[in-house]
Amino acid sequence: MISTLPLVLAAVALAPSRLNSFEDVLSALKAGNEVKVVVDYSKTFLFLGDDVVPAPKAIGGMKIDSWEWFDRGVVKNEKAYIATSKTVLIAHPSYGTVHNYVRFRIYEDNLVEITARYLATKDYEILMDESFQGKISNGKDEQGISFFVAN
Repeated sequence: MISTLPLVLAAVALAPSRLNSFEDVLSALKAGNEVKVVVDYSKTFLFLGDDVVPAPKAIGGMKIDSWEWFDRGVVKNEKAYIATSKTVLIAHPSYGTVHNYVRFRIYEDNLVEITARYLATKDYEILMDESFQGKISNGKDEQGISFFVAN
């Protein structure tokens, strides 16, 4: 009989580790680790203008490729934060081919602000603009924003 224990141990060793706080995320990034974020938008707040509306039942994620950390007061900010963003070209069913831009600001109090925009490919006109807010999840709560580092 072949033992499956080595496979189980390998799978556990390769499983990403959850980052439970701003400090965890910043430490992982500063150490040069690969950090990924996964967002369950339905567990965040969606701001449209001055209104807070139910967020869509959608999940998305990305690897943090480039990032910056700003201490309090560096850019007239009250709280220290990490900034990261990414733009990818997508084929949207209603808008056609657009630039899908997403920006994260991860604050020292574990608040995360997400900006999502669709930009026209010809002139970068903003076709969709949404802002979400949530907290970093520890995996045991009902927060919708999870960060992971690869082992």
